[in-house]
Amino acid sequence: EDLGVRHRLWVYSGRRGVHCWECDDVVRKWSPALRAAAVEYLTLVKGGAETVKKVNLSEPIHPFIRISFPEQPRRWVGARVCTGGTGLAASMMSTISLDHWPQHREVLQDEFPKKRDSMQRWELLKGRMERTRGTAGKSAPCYADWEIMLQFCFPRLDINVSKGLGHLLKSPFSVHPKTGRISVPLDLQRLEQFDPFAVPTISSLCEELDAAGDDAEQEEGGELEPKRRARDYRKTSLAPYVRIFEQFVEEMERARRGELRRRS
Repeated sequence: EDLGVRHRLWVYSGRRGVHCWECDDVVRKWSPALRAAAVEYLTLVKGGAETVKKVNLSEPIHPFIRISFPEQPRRWVGARVCTGGTGLAASMMSTISLDHWPQHREVLQDEFPKKRDSMQRWELLKGRMERTRGTAGKSAPCYADWEIMLQFCFPRLDINVSKGLGHLLKSPFSVHPKTGRISVPLDLQRLEQFDPFAVPTISSLCEELDAAGDDAEQEEGGELEPKRRARDYRKTSLAPYVRIFEQFVEEMERARRGELRRRS
């Protein structure tokens, strides 16, 4: 949205990733340098496995960063990120700068074991950071809670796929070679109901197609025509995902016609 991109199709990869197909005319004509600049603008988590603190915030906080936080942080806390004794908890503690805010780490290390669950630990951390920001004065305010949330939640972007014009891309409805799941478009209006483990697989689709074909042949009393068989996908669990794709294409067609009328 910040870059003026309108036609975005979000597609589940079939394993653990999500693809964003940006189909605006202007974006398809971007050079690799422009594509790399766009990805850099959208990247907040930086650094490899050896980098402990991958998000660094400073004043003033960019509006893009402010709106990037989860709308319901309490749901995020439920992922046991703050549970004491786990690697995630240790990583969370290490993101708090020891050079500038040693008092935070000392207090938190003493208080964390006394808290009953991850929610109480997170409230302790968040409250301390909010008090620090409110009374920072001339010193730089601490955004450790924001940095932790972004580091664990913000998506990692694949810059090579995004900037390379000749990079191989996985088409929607292709099959993931390791999981067998279909790469399906996502309905952002029902994203909370999306279950990656319930996505159709190539095996389940073959079974559904066989069952649909047998039922239809029994009703017709003979073998179906090839064109009829090609439409059998509408009787499978893939049908709602195909409709999402069709709606996206239809919206692009309407926008294209409107642009042509405007130019004429």
